[in-house]
Amino acid sequence: MSDALNTLVALLELEPLEETLFRGQSQDLGLPQLYGGQVLGQALAAATYTVPEDRRAHSQHGYFLRPGDPHRPVVYQVDNVRDGGSFTTRRVTAIQKGRPIFFCSASFHAREASITHQREMPEVASPEALLASGEAKRSRFPNHPIEFLHLPGNPAGGQPAGQCLWFRFAGGALPDTLALHRHLLSYASDFNLLTTSLVPHGIAFGDAQLRIASLDHALWLHDDTRLDDWLLYVIDSPWAGDARALARGQIYSRDGRLIASTAQEGLTRYQHAP
Repeated sequence: MSDALNTLVALLELEPLEETLFRGQSQDLGLPQLYGGQVLGQALAAATYTVPEDRRAHSQHGYFLRPGDPHRPVVYQVDNVRDGGSFTTRRVTAIQKGRPIFFCSASFHAREASITHQREMPEVASPEALLASGEAKRSRFPNHPIEFLHLPGNPAGGQPAGQCLWFRFAGGALPDTLALHRHLLSYASDFNLLTTSLVPHGIAFGDAQLRIASLDHALWLHDDTRLDDWLLYVIDSPWAGDARALARGQIYSRDGRLIASTAQEGLTRYQHAP
């Protein structure tokens, strides 16, 4: 793996302090505050450490309480809420400077035979075809392994705001540990979600008049996949108002499986909004 990918994997390998207390390091992505996906991924990792290996995370619901400091570590306190016959529930609080900055609940479930159906993946060009044609905008944080391919237009048809993008963690093959890939998916699920609400208004993420921040985040993990191959993120924002916006997403593997669903409400305060 590349140094950048190794660094990110290490970010999700928490230091155990006590049986239900863990510490994670932080990364600075050049944002005004700690990237929300970091505490999402680390909180899910902390919860996973306290759960039997045969139970997989299937949902995570969290609230962002205070801006995090990207230059300080984060401590995660896990509460064992329930160990049931089929489901295991954990509550995780992320702490910096003695105060909670985030908390979430995470639920785990062993595999079971069941009915199955899913929403079909939109028909879009493959990452390779987009790169070859030059149609998609490729973006990446400096010295960071995640890369994005933003498809032109709104091929999924989300109204009034929507976008589609491919993303993956580049830099070599990741370990085969499925739990790590779930934690990385939680980490990545925050990217590009809330900013979809800005698309129809022509407001750039870096606009000095904009104050944007995640307020809450929901993630449902439907199936396992690898994060070192391309995944399609289909996002729409059905509503914005009162300096807040709602965004929803579906994440597909390149073979068309619906891997995860997301939802987020966030602050979208704009200084000169009409």
